[in-house]
Amino acid sequence: MLRAAEAHLPVACPRLAPVIARVGPCTLEQATDVFPSIVRAVIAQLISTAAAKTITARVAAQVKNRMTPANVLALTDDQWKLCGVSGGKRRAIRAAAELFAGTRGLNRKLLTATDDEVRDLLLPLPGIGPWTLDMLMMFSLGRPDVLPVGDLGIRAGVKDLFRLKQLPDPAKLTKLTQTWRPYRTVACWYVWRSRGWDGGTANAG
Repeated sequence: MLRAAEAHLPVACPRLAPVIARVGPCTLEQATDVFPSIVRAVIAQLISTAAAKTITARVAAQVKNRMTPANVLALTDDQWKLCGVSGGKRRAIRAAAELFAGTRGLNRKLLTATDDEVRDLLLPLPGIGPWTLDMLMMFSLGRPDVLPVGDLGIRAGVKDLFRLKQLPDPAKLTKLTQTWRPYRTVACWYVWRSRGWDGGTANAG
């Protein structure tokens, strides 16, 4: 999929051609274990990539690098606080852990579900909003055509790429990026990387 996207995007959207040439091959990968990816996505809400990596590493240390639902549920509030995870994010991660612990085969189901099915399964969880699901589908589930309209980095990147006077709203963003289909995930990755970002600069959960 990645190589096909790299061939398609410069032709479909010539504005992306110099970006792709400068950044090089896309390195997105699909995860096999979804729950740790949800933990990382929740932690990343509304903070910088560097801060998210630091806090995630602290949580991983608390569970001895075994980010399972059972281990996460065993963490105390004091342990979460030491890691720097807010109360709202703790509730979201615990709710996800309880869902995984109580739903047989959920990991496999999420890996094979459609995008809409993933949203139906996870959006009811507290603290799991559209941006968090977009990041999960893009960076963990390997979905090729996700456009995170609530991401500030993408809005700023598209503003610069298309030489707009102001940040595009979701409708304009969607319209401008139609030619990126069916590889909007990969195009967004290039937009992030062109600005020195790893991805995910949200203003929403």
